[in-house]
Amino acid sequence: MKETKAEATSDILADIVVKGMQEKKASDIVVINLKSLKNAVSDYFVIASASSDTQIDAIASSIEEEVYKATKQSPWQSEGRTNKEWVLLDYVDVVAHVFLKDKREFYALEELWGDASIEHIASV
Repeated sequence: MKETKAEATSDILADIVVKGMQEKKASDIVVINLKSLKNAVSDYFVIASASSDTQIDAIASSIEEEVYKATKQSPWQSEGRTNKEWVLLDYVDVVAHVFLKDKREFYALEELWGDASIEHIASV
């Protein structure tokens, strides 16, 4: 099956988001590939944990910087910057989620998308 340019772009964008997370020592990074799921809202969810609200902010800023540097894209939508428990950066094809550890366990996004392929990224 031949990959389209849009799919290749979302693959690259997911990798850039991971890099942004790794730059600020995010933990438990996972990439959920939603491409094969019918009615999926995006191609990828990239999820990471942070140990403090300060780290959440740093990780989210790093993601935005890395994506902008590589693609000149800003998030279509950004949520959660004020409460700093769960920040969502929506790049349409790729959605980045940065959680405080306990909030991530509570929302359990990986379980909601259990039929998708999930790649665990090794810590750097």
